[in-house]
Amino acid sequence: MKNYIFIVGLLFPYVLFAQNITGKVINDTNEPLVGASVYWANTTTGTTTDINGEFSLSTKSTSTSVLVASYVGHTSDTLKVTNQTFVNFTLKASKSLNEVVIKGQRDGVLISNLNPIKTEHITQTELGKAACCDLAGCFETQTTVQPQTTNVITNSKELRILGLSGVYNQVLIDGFPMIQGLTYTYGISSIPGTLVDNIFISKGANSVLQGFESISGQINVETKDPTNTDKLLLNAYINSFSEKHFNANYAFKKGKWSNLTAVHTVQPANAFDKDEDTFLDLPKLTRYMVYNKLNYGNEAHWGWHSKVTVRYVNEQRIGGQTNFNADTDQGSNTVYGQTVNINQPEIWTKTGLRLNDQHHFVLYASSFYQDQKSYFGTVKYDANQTNFYANLQYELNYGNHALKTGLSFRHLDIDEDIAFTDNTLQRTYDGDYFRNENIIGAFAENTMSLLNDKLTWILGIRLDNHNQFGTQVTPRTLLKYDLTPSTIIRANIGTGWRTVNLFSENIGLLASSRDIIFEEQLQPEKALNMGINITQKFDTDNMSGFISADYYRTSFKNQIFPDYDTDPTKAYISNFTGTSRSNVFQTEVYLNFWQQLEFKTGYSFLDVYRVIDNQKEQLPFNPKHKVVTSLGYKPLSNKFRIDLNFHWYGEQRLPNTQSNPIEFQRPDFSETYMLVNTQFTYNLNKFELYAGCENIFDFRQEQPIISWQDPFGPYFDTSSVWGPTRGRELYIGMRFKIPSK
Repeated sequence: MKNYIFIVGLLFPYVLFAQNITGKVINDTNEPLVGASVYWANTTTGTTTDINGEFSLSTKSTSTSVLVASYVGHTSDTLKVTNQTFVNFTLKASKSLNEVVIKGQRDGVLISNLNPIKTEHITQTELGKAACCDLAGCFETQTTVQPQTTNVITNSKELRILGLSGVYNQVLIDGFPMIQGLTYTYGISSIPGTLVDNIFISKGANSVLQGFESISGQINVETKDPTNTDKLLLNAYINSFSEKHFNANYAFKKGKWSNLTAVHTVQPANAFDKDEDTFLDLPKLTRYMVYNKLNYGNEAHWGWHSKVTVRYVNEQRIGGQTNFNADTDQGSNTVYGQTVNINQPEIWTKTGLRLNDQHHFVLYASSFYQDQKSYFGTVKYDANQTNFYANLQYELNYGNHALKTGLSFRHLDIDEDIAFTDNTLQRTYDGDYFRNENIIGAFAENTMSLLNDKLTWILGIRLDNHNQFGTQVTPRTLLKYDLTPSTIIRANIGTGWRTVNLFSENIGLLASSRDIIFEEQLQPEKALNMGINITQKFDTDNMSGFISADYYRTSFKNQIFPDYDTDPTKAYISNFTGTSRSNVFQTEVYLNFWQQLEFKTGYSFLDVYRVIDNQKEQLPFNPKHKVVTSLGYKPLSNKFRIDLNFHWYGEQRLPNTQSNPIEFQRPDFSETYMLVNTQFTYNLNKFELYAGCENIFDFRQEQPIISWQDPFGPYFDTSSVWGPTRGRELYIGMRFKIPSK
């Protein structure tokens, strides 16, 4: 009976609540205007647009039918509302205020008051404060997301939210699940920072529209759009290790068509071994990428619209001992090395038809193929993956509701072949591993505004049928309540589940000498996440900003985490159905003084543990306490800017090595440490010069590899990396831009 009421309330709540009008405000180049004012003429009833330029406003208790939209530096516009439920405003820039508009710049981090899901919006302003060579480097100034090294030899990384492994948050590229399976290991490093336009981060249970994952959160990376980016962008970068990056973007528009083409390459660093453990401090990375995005039409307008993006990546990583030669020593049992060779074509497309203000159909489709050939010492790992995703969605705006419902399909085919070129250690996990998944899903999500727009309620549910694990149900609900126009409280609760791809998600297992023992067939991981947060915004003549505080709890019903502690020469893999939880508290303060001086600081408390034999056991590599602080200054002329950020990490529990021989033992906990980074940027017409230093005080975790003296012995392990391993890094770069007209 409860389920019936839930579904009826989800699909047909329009009989219960009052009328709203929604819409969007853009400028004459189709860019959304964030923070534009929309109000009923001659009244004090109004609202502001969110990060997408969208708004929702009640028609209840208003005596006028004239709606006004205004934005600083633009000419206001009015529109008479008759029976519409969705309207568009296009505001033209005011010529008399051109100089003011040019000087204006968005804050680095935005949190919309309108979005029911607390979403941190990282803008181009924030991304410009660091080198941001790739996506993994775009979170240097963020508290919510923590990049974590998963294999120090090839420098693979993951993005953690709520103290949990990166596999539990969903990384989307333009709303598509392109980081999945094999692409999880190196995918976030293959997106160049010059291609990233905006990043949207949300913690905890999210919308069900993109799938059933996102247990700990979601990171949606929005690549640059040809309709509102520079006509030409050139970027060149080199660091003190002599790693070189070059990027070029070119965009054009003609009528309803627009196109962006980008190329990207990375050329390898020189050989460095500062801690004299005979291993390279960073791998030699060579990458080539070609990208093209073609757009037709405008999603906010009636009629057809489409976006088609294609990308191709070729990448090689070489790491290991300094005398390792990739041409002659692959698979060698005398010189240790790791090589990774990847070829990956991708395509994703979004095509829609907006019939009118109420009805909108959208088809999302994406596919990629990856061919990977790798060696990890004497472990040969060849793998390929074919991935296909489709989502047909119908959107209905009615009254004060927005209903989105549809069908989805996922196909994932992975073939992994593992062989040993030498098996002196008598490891047993070689062989062929196949995964073939077909998942058919149906979903519905309704967003409603109640109590004169003070309360926004999202109800969503998914039903997915997995070809191996049967039907899975994923319900989620999210609430937003406006205590005042600038004080917002949000809460969310929901479940999530995911299937495991063990080797690509735990690449350090292949890099170590451990044998891998599968104790049982692995089941899907499942968890319940709940959270609450409050955001207080303020805006005066001289200062703007926000204060936020969050608490989230994740409780796993089944979790798969390799057991490294029982035996130093083995990793045991099994389902864990006991108590496994993550409790996270985070608070953040952001202040902007006179549009010149920015200050941001955030504190995170992580309590991530399992209960084994009635004992609470902290999971490794999670600093219980972490502080991130950043300072930035730029004059009103925007001629230059200086940015400085500090990261302080508390101690982290490390895997137990007490059963190792004494020379291969490590402490149970890491040191506390602090990193300080800085960057100076100078604007010279169309040129922008930047130079910086990461890890100014040259803190390093010395000799992070266990048993580096004997890389083919039974105790060799790369899994105890808890801090920076390559020390101070200097860099210099140049950007050249020709803005679009």
